[in-house]
Parts: sequence; structure tokens; C-alpha cells
Amino acid sequence: MADDKERFTSNREVKSSAFTAYFGDPENACQLYRALGEMDASPEDIRYVTLDGVLFIARKNDMAFTVKSRMLVISEHQSTINENMPLRDVLYLGRTMEKLINPKSIYRQKLIKIPTPQFYVFYNGNVPFPLEKIMRLSDAYLEKVEHPMLELEVKVININLSSGHQLLEQCRPMYEYSWLIQRIKDYLAKEWSRDEAIVQALKDSREKGMLVEFVQKYGSEAINMLYTQFNLEDAKEVWQEEAYEEGRDAGRAEGECKTLIVQACKKKAKGLSLQETAAQLESDEVEIRRIYEAIEALGGTEDVNAIYEKYVRSRK
Repeated sequence: MADDKERFTSNREVKSSAFTAYFGDPENACQLYRALGEMDASPEDIRYVTLDGVLFIARKNDMAFTVKSRMLVISEHQSTINENMPLRDVLYLGRTMEKLINPKSIYRQKLIKIPTPQFYVFYNGNVPFPLEKIMRLSDAYLEKVEHPMLELEVKVININLSSGHQLLEQCRPMYEYSWLIQRIKDYLAKEWSRDEAIVQALKDSREKGMLVEFVQKYGSEAINMLYTQFNLEDAKEVWQEEAYEEGRDAGRAEGECKTLIVQACKKKAKGLSLQETAAQLESDEVEIRRIYEAIEALGGTEDVNAIYEKYVRSRK
């Protein structure tokens, strides 16, 4: 294995959500590891290998850590389940392995030992979802074969309090986190403002002795983390992205294409490159390049209709 200081990146060094910050505590991560039915471990065994630049993009929060002979790659989904998680995790695993081993060592004849990877998604959205579900990379293959030479499985676990999953009983930190999220949802359902719901939920958790160290450590930053997670505009972007993806096979109807243009305009205004925009919107770089070129050709306008007309002409 490569030197820890050079290869390992703690998730505290990149932008975190409340989930990644809470389980960025080795004690909490250790309890989660044991509750998932893995080997016994201590906080000293936890080593974070979360990748830079992939946290908190659109609809997921990622973290990864090794413990003894295994590596857990974890994603939390607050509102929707991304059916492309196995594909994402294949790419994630490849990049993580590059951090775990010395690139030159792969040319040695002696077998390189690596941590056994395991992939989890924790779902706490509002749409009804099974207690557990296994997602497989082979589900995405154009040609189905009985024994695919490359397979990757992701275990999705419903951590909503109402699910009653045994993980909530076996892992106190996960129960406390899920309790807090449910509390916020309950206040939002009563039409409290987002700020009021989050602040009151944190007060409630403190009164019940939950997440005490987390709140003390992060203070007002915890409120900002939760506010971002529950941000309605982010949720709207997700819905628009999904609408675009679902309509792509039907030839990119005008409305769906304009949704993509709106998203791209926002990203470009923030200074994102076309590669970064394509990655975040899960779109083809060629399509984003055409949109960027149309925006620039029209003098930087954000007139969606004008950009759309220019975009359509560029595709002919």
C-alpha cells in the first residue's frame, strides 16, 4: 500500500453533508461497519479514502473507508435512487484503487493484495421503497449473458425510521441520524420554514441526547449542511434532470432540451467547464459543447429560446 499521507484523503478535507460529516467520525463509522454484519473493528482501524471532488454533487453524498481487509463505498440518497449506482461505483472503485496502490506496482509479477470492496446506498427519501434492494451492473448491459465477466452489486438499504430496518436497531449513530432527518421532515410537513424545521430538530435531538458531539463540533455549520441537503432548488434540479433523462430516448423533446439548457446556463454562469457541467448533469460532452457554443455565439445570453434555436441548428 502507498504511504497514507500521500494516498488517503479524509472526507473532512472536502465539502461534506451532515451524513458524511457525521460518519466521518471513526467511532460512528466503526459502529456502522459492525452493524452491517462485518468483522469486529475499532476506530483506529478506520482509514478514509473518500475521493476529492465527488462529494455532494447533485443527488448523492459519497464516502469510502477501509477497515482491516475490507473497503466500504457508501452513498446516501435523500430523495431519489439513481439506477446508475453500480456503474458509478465501478468508476469510483477504479479511481480509489489508484489512490490505494502505487501505480508502478501493478507491473510486478507478485499478486497485489487489495481490500475487498463492498458497496452500499442508504435511502431516506419520501417515495416508498423496499427494505433492501440489490442493484447490479449487469442490469445495464445491452446484451444479457448468464455469467457476466464483470459484475458489481450495490446493496440499497432503506434507513427511514418507518422502514424499521434492523440496521437502525444495531447502529445507534444511524438511528440518531435517521431520527433527525425524520424530525426535519415532520416539521416541514407542518409547513414550517426550512430554517425553523432544522433548528428545532437539532434542539429536539439535543434534548434527547442525540448527536450531541456532532452538534457541538460543527455548531452552526451543521445547520448549513442540513439546509443544503434539504434545499428545494436542488430538489427541483434533480426532478428536471430526471425528466430530461427519461425523455432522451424519445428524441429529446423541446421541453426536455430546454431544461438541459437552463441547467447548463446555471453551471456556465458559475464558471464550470463544459466537462464539469457534463459530469454534473450526466450529459454527453458534445451536447454541452453545443449549448456552450450557442451561449457564446449569442453574446452570453441566457435566453433559453434563442439558445435552443441555435443549438438545434448546430445539430443539423
